[in-house]
Amino acid sequence: MTPRPRDVAVVAFAQSDHRRATPGLSETELLLPVLREVLDRAGLAPGEADFTCSGSSDYLAGRPFSFTLTLDGVGAWPPIAESHVEMDGAWALYEAWVKILTGEADTALVYAHGKSSAGDVRDVLTRQLDPCYLAPLWPDSVSLAALQAQALIDAGETDEDDLAAIAARNRAAATDNPHAQLRGAVPHGDYVVRPLRTGDCPPVSDGAAAVVLAAGERARRMCRRPAWIRGIDHRIEPHDPGRRDLTDSPSTRLAAERAGAFDAPVDTAELHAPFTAQEVILRKALRLTGDVRVNPSGGALAAHPLMAAGLVRIGEAAARIHRGESHRALAHATSGPCLQQNLVAVLEAEREGEPA
Repeated sequence: MTPRPRDVAVVAFAQSDHRRATPGLSETELLLPVLREVLDRAGLAPGEADFTCSGSSDYLAGRPFSFTLTLDGVGAWPPIAESHVEMDGAWALYEAWVKILTGEADTALVYAHGKSSAGDVRDVLTRQLDPCYLAPLWPDSVSLAALQAQALIDAGETDEDDLAAIAARNRAAATDNPHAQLRGAVPHGDYVVRPLRTGDCPPVSDGAAAVVLAAGERARRMCRRPAWIRGIDHRIEPHDPGRRDLTDSPSTRLAAERAGAFDAPVDTAELHAPFTAQEVILRKALRLTGDVRVNPSGGALAAHPLMAAGLVRIGEAAARIHRGESHRALAHATSGPCLQQNLVAVLEAEREGEPA
């Protein structure tokens, strides 16, 4: 008889106040208060988690193996079980989730950080493109997103007024988020790259986030209302944007299907949509109806710390469950140009009949 998979939950979440620039702080100094807060909420001492996994990018930091410096803030002596992904922290959470499912850990600390202000983000992100054919043309991240937005407009699926409304709704939602970089009404602004205006694009942000995962009864002891991970999956599309239909996201749809997102309605969705047009695509791929509250935190249009923004989406969804404001929530993270890589997680409060 196949044993039942372990139940794993997000039991604590913390994030920094996201800012346009933090010139006086190193990555470790940016991260340390977040780590202290999340561990305190979980009732863990530094180094006590069975497994630690982080997400960041050496390209943002401008030096190799930059993630090793943040281990000073984690407390890595005596030695700890630790891993790192050169990706958004949402993928570090996936690795930690797998580690707990195998029974090799009961608790895990997951964190991510990024200082986008250290360089020109639009130029830095060209390094993730195909090095032979696309990267030498230097199409920056906003230009590629503009191609995607124009494809949607040409297909009749949105227009500039609809995109402006998406920007306004996200920024208005951020009014109640003390960690957001941009809050309240923001002028839609001038064109950055047609058809995208300032309000359609994410801000440059420095920030960090962390969550604690725990299994079964341990999770129930650590959190009054755990956010159980009912399913999580990630998929990738062709590297070359020219080989994809930019108006659709089949990888998001497949990840959602495998994560069980379509098995029951969700009441909340935190979407990692750095550009307004990408929210249009994600809503369609995830079959989100009008009664689902999308990005109550303000989403990536209100704060976009690279390498942490996807983990923030999972943390925000979990925090709403912790507070009793959501019962079943969907969280999405993306990486790469034009929604190339996508991760979907389904989080849920305790089901009726389960141990309280």
